[in-house]
Amino acid sequence: MSTVEKIILGIDPGSVVMGYALIKTTNQKIEVLELGVLKLGKLDNTAERLKKIYNRVSDLTKHYAPTSCALEAPFFGKNVQSMLKLGRAQGVAMAAAMQANIPVMEYSPKKVKQSVTGNGNASKEQVAHTVQQILKMKEQPKYLDATDALAVALCHHYQSQFTVSGAKGGSSWDKFIKDNPSRVKIKK
Repeated sequence: MSTVEKIILGIDPGSVVMGYALIKTTNQKIEVLELGVLKLGKLDNTAERLKKIYNRVSDLTKHYAPTSCALEAPFFGKNVQSMLKLGRAQGVAMAAAMQANIPVMEYSPKKVKQSVTGNGNASKEQVAHTVQQILKMKEQPKYLDATDALAVALCHHYQSQFTVSGAKGGSSWDKFIKDNPSRVKIKK
């Protein structure tokens, strides 16, 4: 079996707090390289916030050279101003990754939650707890935005491995179940 190594940058975009995580995957082994948040709340100027986001994502891409970037897509809310700010933050993060020639994928919040917890309506706390279990982290990270970013990276890893008809390379869902027993719940 050949070794396939990938580095995935996961981003939970935000105009006040942006979560980010980098994971390295080697076949089925997943290792957290970095996990954190970029706090932007003290900056009054929107342009300064966007510049900080761009610079942080650029720094992460230069330091880790990810093979892909996954972002949580904004969900549709009632507050138009919030959506606009979130869309700008996401766009700037995307631009920084694209400037480094890193392919970018977007996943809906529901898709990320479903992929990681098995429940598309899971709470941020449930996502954090599940991510902690999947990655066998000794303690839960301090910020839920960071664990959300980690969930986005995991979602991308899982989605890039499997298609609707089964795993790449002709394997089946049986292989997925065998390789990921902690992610499969069998109801009796």
